[in-house]
Amino acid sequence: MDFYKVIQTRRSIRKYLPKKIDDEILNSVLNAARIAPSGSNRQPWKFIIVSDATTKKKLAELSDDQDFIAEAPVVVVACGFNIHYNRGSYMGDYSMLVDVAIAVDHLTLAARNEGLGTCWIGSFDNDGIKRLLGIPDDVQVVALIPLGYPADPDAFKPVSGRKKLQEIISWEKF
Repeated sequence: MDFYKVIQTRRSIRKYLPKKIDDEILNSVLNAARIAPSGSNRQPWKFIIVSDATTKKKLAELSDDQDFIAEAPVVVVACGFNIHYNRGSYMGDYSMLVDVAIAVDHLTLAARNEGLGTCWIGSFDNDGIKRLLGIPDDVQVVALIPLGYPADPDAFKPVSGRKKLQEIISWEKF
C-alpha cells in the first residue's frame, strides 16, 4: 500500500472481528516496532503479546473498562525501561517514553498496511497491569494496542478534522 495512504487512513479502531491474525502478518507488524529508531539505538522496550481471553478482559478492566480492548484478537502491551540516559535538557528519564512511542507508531502504521486496526490506549492502571503481567518494578507500561481486523468494512476512511498545515508550522522562528 502507498505509504501516504497508510498514514491518511490509519484510524483508532474500537470494534474488531473475532478473526485470528496470521502469524506471518503479526510477526511483520511486530518487526516494524523492533526496527524503529531509538536514542543511541538503546531500544528500551519490550512488547508483551496477549491473546488469552481472560487476560485481555482484565486488561480492558484495568484500562477504565474500555471493553473493546478485549474484543481484539491480540493486545500488545508496550513497555519501556528507564535507561537513565540524559538525552539532553529536561528529557532525561522521559527519553524512554519517546523511544517506545516511536516503536508503537511504527507498529500501528504497519498494522494499517496489513489491513489491521489498532487503537493507542494511554488510559490504564500501570501498577495493576504490571501485577497482572509480571512486569518488573523498573519497567513501565507505556501503551496498550489492541490489534485486529476492524468489524466495520468502512473503518479506514481518510483522516478528517485536522488543523491546516499553515496552523501547525512556522518557518525559522516560532
